[in-house]
Amino acid sequence: MGKVVFFSIPAYGHTNPTVEVVRELVDRRNEVLYYSFNEFKDKIEGAGAKFICCDKYLPELRPGDEKKIGKDFSGLIEMIVDTTISLDEKVCRELKEFNPDCIVSDSLSFWGKLFAQKLNIPYICSTTTFAINKHTAKMMKQSFIEIIRMVFGMRRINKKIKLLRRKGYEVKNFISIVSNDDDTNTIVYTSKEFQPMVETFSSKYSFVGPSVSKVIIGPKERKKKLIYISLGTINNKNINFYKNCINAFEDYEVDVIMSVGSDTDIKSLGHIPNNFEVKNSVKQTTVLQETDVFITHCGMNSVNESLYYGVPMVLFPQHSEQRMVANRVTYLGAGLMLKENKSKDIKDAVFQVMNDNEYKENATKLSKSFYNAGGSKKAADVILQFICDSRAIKI
Repeated sequence: MGKVVFFSIPAYGHTNPTVEVVRELVDRRNEVLYYSFNEFKDKIEGAGAKFICCDKYLPELRPGDEKKIGKDFSGLIEMIVDTTISLDEKVCRELKEFNPDCIVSDSLSFWGKLFAQKLNIPYICSTTTFAINKHTAKMMKQSFIEIIRMVFGMRRINKKIKLLRRKGYEVKNFISIVSNDDDTNTIVYTSKEFQPMVETFSSKYSFVGPSVSKVIIGPKERKKKLIYISLGTINNKNINFYKNCINAFEDYEVDVIMSVGSDTDIKSLGHIPNNFEVKNSVKQTTVLQETDVFITHCGMNSVNESLYYGVPMVLFPQHSEQRMVANRVTYLGAGLMLKENKSKDIKDAVFQVMNDNEYKENATKLSKSFYNAGGSKKAADVILQFICDSRAIKI
């Protein structure tokens, strides 16, 4: 029996893949603590872990700040450092009492990595995006605005690094916080076939495929093809895009499910055609099992789930990380990039993907690679083997 501690950021795409891994570890009679945030409490406790709430330790965000985190690197680093310092006394005390065998921390929940280093606890990085090294980082192609934000944010970043050092964290620079070397044990929730430049990563990287809840729905008889539309859980308030989707498909013999996010007032979209079902949120893994084409913002979690069920995509990325995912899907022939946010472009792209069976075939190939990678069971195997090896080293 082992003791494992998880850390993640307050984001569904980073938390959801770890939940099934937690369930697997608990089913194998391991004890799991999970430092997370209230909106994920039920999921985490439902998987059998002890949930520890971190909400009050997060820095207070101004309206709209949460939408900048993926685009403003200096803002992300500031949030990380402030959260680490805020949690420092509580977490260090609790981890010393719990005496875990290892810490599994999301690749953006850098405070988990910093606590592991400070307390000399074996550490595993949990990566829900593509694995990033010096080779794949060049593929992200940041926009001009993202680069400007980075340049002007360096002074803020360096101030925060100094605060960390005063708290006893041996941090060289911000690169040492955000990057892993080839000796860091890393679980990556995609397959080797989907990971770009997989040959540049060491054997310490375990590509386990998506960790998806095994909820299988019974087949439904549909007379029409189903289009599913979602821009994820953060940058999803895009009234113009949703209206363009409505205009694109209202006169066609297709069904459309559109998830517009909790902050979008559905009434603001105007007339909803009879072939549309518009909701603030849906259970995505259930909807995808019926879907023929998925219009997506290209968040890694959404793309992984789409490919897991063999669903080809129309790709509408919002920032550099999502563009990297979209480019990979395009390269492997499982989706088509949306050229412009106009009704005609949306309609033409969807029908091209829907009517060309090659997109579906390529999505199905990737689906098979995901299943073969092992998912949550494989991730649990990696964690438990790491614990076993770490114990052997101590002896």
